[in-house]
Amino acid sequence: MVKHHDFKRCDQSGFCTRNRALADYMSKGNHEPSPYQLDATSVKYKDGQLVGSIIKTLASGEAVKLPLTISFLERGNVRVTIDEEKRRKGEIELRHGSVARKERYNEAGAWALTGAGLQSQKTATFKKVSKDASQVSWGPDHSFKAIIHHAPFGIEFWSGEEKQVVFNDRGFMNIEHWRPKIDKPVADENKTEAEPVESAEDESTWWEESFGGNTDSKPKGPESVAMDITFPGYGHIYGLAEHAGPLSLKETRGGEGNYDQPYRMYNSDIFEYELDSPMTLYGSIPFMQAHKKGSTVGVFWLNAAETWVDIVKSKHGSNPLTLGLSGGALDTHTHWMSESGLLDVFVMLGPTPKDVAKSYGELTGYTQLPATFAIAYHQCRWNYVSDEDVKDVDRKFDKFNIPYDVIWLDIEYTDDKQYFTWDPLTFPDPISMEKQLDETERKLVVIIDPHIKNKEGYAVGQELKSKGLAVKNKDNNIFEGWCWPGSSYWIDAFNPAARAWWKGLFSFDKFKGTMSNVWLWNDMNEPSVFNGPEITMPRDNIHYGNWEQRDVHNINGMTFHNATYHALLERKKGEVRRPFVLTRSFYAGSQRTAAMWTGDNQASWSHLAASLPMTLNQGVSGFPFGGADVGGFFGNPSKELQTRWYQAGAFYPFFRGHAHIDTRRREPYMLGEPYTTIMTNALRLRYALLPAWYTAFQEASTDGYPIIRSQYFVHPDDEKGYTIDDQLYLGSTGLLVKPVTTEGAESVDIYLSDDENYFDYFDYTIYSGGSKIHKVDAPLHKLPILMQGGHIIPRKDRPRKSSGLMKWDPYTLVVVLDKKGEAEGTVYVDDGETFDYQHGAYIHRRFSLSGGVLRSSDIGTKGSKTASYLKTMKDVKVEKIIVVNAPAEWSTYTEATVTEEGTKGTSTAELSFHSASGNKAAWAVVRSPGIRIGGVWGIAFPGASSPKTDL
Repeated sequence: MVKHHDFKRCDQSGFCTRNRALADYMSKGNHEPSPYQLDATSVKYKDGQLVGSIIKTLASGEAVKLPLTISFLERGNVRVTIDEEKRRKGEIELRHGSVARKERYNEAGAWALTGAGLQSQKTATFKKVSKDASQVSWGPDHSFKAIIHHAPFGIEFWSGEEKQVVFNDRGFMNIEHWRPKIDKPVADENKTEAEPVESAEDESTWWEESFGGNTDSKPKGPESVAMDITFPGYGHIYGLAEHAGPLSLKETRGGEGNYDQPYRMYNSDIFEYELDSPMTLYGSIPFMQAHKKGSTVGVFWLNAAETWVDIVKSKHGSNPLTLGLSGGALDTHTHWMSESGLLDVFVMLGPTPKDVAKSYGELTGYTQLPATFAIAYHQCRWNYVSDEDVKDVDRKFDKFNIPYDVIWLDIEYTDDKQYFTWDPLTFPDPISMEKQLDETERKLVVIIDPHIKNKEGYAVGQELKSKGLAVKNKDNNIFEGWCWPGSSYWIDAFNPAARAWWKGLFSFDKFKGTMSNVWLWNDMNEPSVFNGPEITMPRDNIHYGNWEQRDVHNINGMTFHNATYHALLERKKGEVRRPFVLTRSFYAGSQRTAAMWTGDNQASWSHLAASLPMTLNQGVSGFPFGGADVGGFFGNPSKELQTRWYQAGAFYPFFRGHAHIDTRRREPYMLGEPYTTIMTNALRLRYALLPAWYTAFQEASTDGYPIIRSQYFVHPDDEKGYTIDDQLYLGSTGLLVKPVTTEGAESVDIYLSDDENYFDYFDYTIYSGGSKIHKVDAPLHKLPILMQGGHIIPRKDRPRKSSGLMKWDPYTLVVVLDKKGEAEGTVYVDDGETFDYQHGAYIHRRFSLSGGVLRSSDIGTKGSKTASYLKTMKDVKVEKIIVVNAPAEWSTYTEATVTEEGTKGTSTAELSFHSASGNKAAWAVVRSPGIRIGGVWGIAFPGASSPKTDL
């Protein structure tokens, strides 16, 4: 289990302790005048941007100037930035001869933000509403307003007549200004009179701080930033990935069912992590959504340093510092605390979960559109022991007719843990291994981590050192630490020269033994340092630009996987494929270039259950391409647990089986019957639904929506669903899945929010909606999946060895009629590997059935490569249409009428009808309609007029 003594609690973190103490002091009614006031004479407003100076008045009377910028952005978002003038101007002194930068870290946005959505809305209007307050109106129809209070400083954000978000509502704002360290005189031992005790702040962690045998030198002294952010009337908040807890975040100030620690964000190597905990994990996304019926808002705290977030709730209006109407609703109060950097916060006023997701995605980038193989099944363990072992596993998957796309190699494939090498004894011929995989369109993923072995004669390590591209210690010398290779250096991927060097290492002639079907896994990039404080680097290490590790810690992993992604783009001139990179450590923006997984979990039922809210929360946090190690990394799962985990994993966006080096081999064919067949069926279900998955990924890549979606996201007005996090929807398909996560379970309870009918995916049993809970049978061989009425689901039904072999297969459309006899859906198709889709080489269709006619219409945008791509796809057809909940009047007919643009006249297709039976819906099948997946066509069912006039 996790070793708690290796990782800090808030009371072991100086800045967290200090800021919590201030919060406690203010919460007890100590409302002396706030030291933070906006200087009204400094306020200037132009073209949607307000600037001014906040003055922090010290007990001595000294005034500290804190430059303020508030930008009112085009999409209706707001950015609030508070800096510190002395540090900005470099008018401070560093201790210990440090070379660290004097400014507050101000480059997080350069990594996390895309540049989109940052334009100020020039039509925003400013006015003074009193001598102590200003107001700016902006957004669509100027329906948003911000009231900026001068004394004490605070901001209220309104949408219409409702206050949505409040900054510094409870007076917890704290910018720890620079001050020189004044050494106290040494006490005179000969004096008999006691010296008077000075009343001063506790400076015990201002100037240095020790933990785990390491002392942080803190050359800049205390520099934390903190603020309380209140969500009036909001009882549920989500986000703050990555934590192993429920989707709806818990309170953190103790009490029954609550945590006694804030949520911590400090990317760390925590193996066998604890469940239901606010402990930090491998990644940090300081983005939060608050949700209530009728409204969703978001807050993005753009800070790369260690951050803690406290959460408490009160009855709406009961807190004396909270304005608003009294009632039964809750206010959620959050308190954000970061060790260093700027106070830089975005506010998104929604009003729906989709609006907030799109706003955040526009700011930080949408998830990458992956290659098709990346969303298929990945087979991994630490470690496949030789190239012959890999070939044998590959052959056995085929022998047992089990589909898979990617096999992975952990660190043992290298020669003595030297990355970019192969062990000459166990992997003497990697090319032959890769060629065998390529025969069935399969891929290989190898691991390469940021620690580079310090060994004489190892060219990569010697170049890193000689070129000065490694992270440095506080004395500005190369930092040496311990990781898997033993003594190691760490590439400083903040350095453009280091990134350029990294690119060169991946070319096929440099990384010998690799082909174009080899992709990458970046692990240990928090960074993990076995002999470092909290298993990571000392905070006073120095990165490119002389920023301290403390300033950039949570972004570190992203800089590394970004560098790898761009290196893979340039492996061979003229051969550009969408890279696949898996990362363990991540930050806001990582979604642009990587997939993630939830790290070193355990082979236990509780970890299987925890994987569902964790992957759902990744989607809420804007990084939806995630999953958990199927089967559990540590330990040996029972056959039942592994089988149920494959069923659940089939609905993770990233689907990989993985296991520790000390575990038994557990490839699906190893378990025997009935388990192998059941797991194979789960895998085949994933492959059959790849068109639906790919369409959901495309939607995420253009709109920022989660790929798997929680109850509150799909049904935002149903308050009963706000805490449900053990069932999920796949994209916009209407597929609702409730994995079994309890040993021995034979059924599950599924909650249906809306009043539509739902239908069992396999036998079309009807379940009525309308805020009802249904018990659904779930024997071991069955994964509970329901289809929401009103949707059309694309799939491919021919089992293949890999997704690449399915490329030219025909489609099946499953049309699930709603109570009005209607349905709609979409499908997105491209070549699944290149970037040609950016030039129009794709098919994007909307299907709709109404009035008895099923139509396909084009919703794509034409580009330079559209025509040539459509030509390659002209023979890819729809081979079958299944209509669930088919009308009884179709039962006497045997044909449907087909019309397609570009063909003469109409044709007919065979229609077979299957009557309703018991509680199972009627269904009909149209076979071989002869229509192209990329065509404009219509199918008229019995009783409808010919569709030709609609084309």
